[in-house]
Amino acid sequence: GFGRVGKLTAHRMRALGARVTVAAADYGDLAWAAAYNYESIRLEELACELGGFQLIVNTIPAQVLDARRLAWVDPAVFILDLASAPGGVDLIRGEELGLHILQAPGLPGRTAPVTAAAAIRDSIYHILRELEE
Repeated sequence: GFGRVGKLTAHRMRALGARVTVAAADYGDLAWAAAYNYESIRLEELACELGGFQLIVNTIPAQVLDARRLAWVDPAVFILDLASAPGGVDLIRGEELGLHILQAPGLPGRTAPVTAAAAIRDSIYHILRELEE
């Protein structure tokens, strides 16, 4: 996903030197990802691409990494699920496949509360300004 957490995660990973690919269902999110020079994939086309990643970070709070998609993941890959409940990874199937998965909902708020709070504050202000217009 390329919402608040997805954007911040992508930017930080790029700053660390990672090659970042964004998967999203929304064409607007894909356009923003392309504007930031990230590779982008429609969520519906994600399955066959999953074998090429070394790290997968999910921020979508719906099960997007289901049994069908997890079958494509290299067992050496680390999956970090940052999505809030119910999460986005089929943990049972992931365990059956021997995948390394860490569910960490709310991790940005726990590890960088000031930055996370500022991002939420800014989002609320933007929404309020849009409602005033």
